Amino acid sequence: MESNQTREPWNKGKLVGQKPPLKPKDIWAIRIHLQNEHQVRDLAMFNLAIDSKLRGYDLVNLRVRDVTHGNQILPRATVVQQKTQHPVQFEMPYACNRPQPAVGILEMVTP
Repeated sequence: MESNQTREPWNKGKLVGQKPPLKPKDIWAIRIHLQNEHQVRDLAMFNLAIDSKLRGYDLVNLRVRDVTHGNQILPRATVVQQKTQHPVQFEMPYACNRPQPAVGILEMVTP
């Protein structure tokens, strides 16, 4: 039983492979949109993703204890990447300037 039908590739005409990095104006547009929508958790996760440059898997596996000491957000944290098993140190400058304790903010961030 022969079929003369040819299938069209799923990625025909689509941009595949590595995507170009976000431009600073795009990053700020996303941040402003999240602020205007009062999406605190999404804004915190987006800021952490941009600042830490962690892979997505490592980012979503972060726990509150990884970025806090007591009820204060640490200015710098270290996470061991799952893929490479190398420690990655990153800073959280936006968190250091907050006068309120970290517990309330981080409870909103962690699902």
